[in-house]
Amino acid sequence: MTETDPRAQPGPATAVAPSARLAATPVPDNVSTPAYLYDLSAVRSAHARLRSWLPEPSELYYSLKANPHPSVVSTLHRLGCRAEVSSPGELDAALEAGVPVSDILYTGPGKRDEDIAGALAAGVRDFAVDSVHGVDQLDRAAALYGVHVSYLLRVNPGGGSRGAGLRMTGGPSAFGADAEDIRACPERYTGGDHARIEGLHLYLATNITDEEALGDSFSEAIEVARALSEALGRPLRTIDLGGGFGAPYARGGELPAYPGLGARLAEELDRALPGWRHHAPTVAFESGRYLTATCGQLLTRVLDVKESHQQRVVVLDTGINHLGGMAGLRRVPPLHPDVLRPNGAAPAQADRIFTAEPPGPAMICGPLCTPLDTWARSHTLPAVVPGDLLSVPNTGAYGLHASLVLFLGHPAPLEIVTDGGQVVRSDRLTFVRRAGL
Repeated sequence: MTETDPRAQPGPATAVAPSARLAATPVPDNVSTPAYLYDLSAVRSAHARLRSWLPEPSELYYSLKANPHPSVVSTLHRLGCRAEVSSPGELDAALEAGVPVSDILYTGPGKRDEDIAGALAAGVRDFAVDSVHGVDQLDRAAALYGVHVSYLLRVNPGGGSRGAGLRMTGGPSAFGADAEDIRACPERYTGGDHARIEGLHLYLATNITDEEALGDSFSEAIEVARALSEALGRPLRTIDLGGGFGAPYARGGELPAYPGLGARLAEELDRALPGWRHHAPTVAFESGRYLTATCGQLLTRVLDVKESHQQRVVVLDTGINHLGGMAGLRRVPPLHPDVLRPNGAAPAQADRIFTAEPPGPAMICGPLCTPLDTWARSHTLPAVVPGDLLSVPNTGAYGLHASLVLFLGHPAPLEIVTDGGQVVRSDRLTFVRRAGL
């Protein structure tokens, strides 16, 4: 659920390149923090940029896991993106954003029976499955509802993708059925009376910034799709090649460019799946981080500045509970965020205790009662005192919704949405304990 906070009034946005827009957006000192600030014009710019790199015709799914805020989801749907969801919460977010069920693909390597039942009750008819059990589970659920559904069979091929921030398949994995087993026993994967295979879903790796490496990943996926289409012995209507498009995270920088990708993939698709230009099959891609990373920044205020064992320590009002929680717990590589003074934000007035020190390295910590709540051990900061407003750029993807927001019970940050220099929405997630049902 959400609640409106009228105190958040960001200033006008400046129309510049999406990667630079947030750094140039004036933010008034009276903004309530912590706060995520999302710029919908940056979402539209990133979408236009990504579409220009893809072969045509093709579909594009938006992966809600990157940022399920309804304003972001509805903006991307109006631009033509279908929604890829993988939980009841993401399904609710897509529906709240106005995405029709006909434009929703429900994925995920493990689904509870009640998750599938809830999706079927909502009208979802397109799924992705990862195993023989997943095929049977979906078929049984659809039979109980007296409906017919289609699914994409997710594939786990061999091989590897160089340059990937995270490899999704290629070894033992929850994601996808092994390509070798599909080829050996295709009849196990084609469905039952109520759930029938529509196509294949391949997502080999993520966060690849190098164009050649990304192209190689898609080339592998195309070849696997060709081979399995023949093995399954039936025409497939959809080949979802997944994503892997990189983006800066919590640091300054621009979205990577892939200017030759579309032409390369079109040529390879012509050879492997010659009917694709006439949607036989339809080729699809998906993206989360590329579409949203540069739309967001996290605003934070300094709570304390001190010297500890000859090192400057700066404590902020946000930390791993709002950004990089999994990195904070060392489950993924640690963050090295850029922490900057936002454009237009004046330094706070030092009181009689604090004197702003010269810029220099500092240990950056959050407010949580754990030493793991540390963004950086030594990061260059401007001279700051308590009350100063700072910003972490490029946090529109995997920000709040990939954090430890429930840990220690601090309020969730505001989420402020701007468009054309105007605040169009400002709300905050809240959590309510209810009796078990």
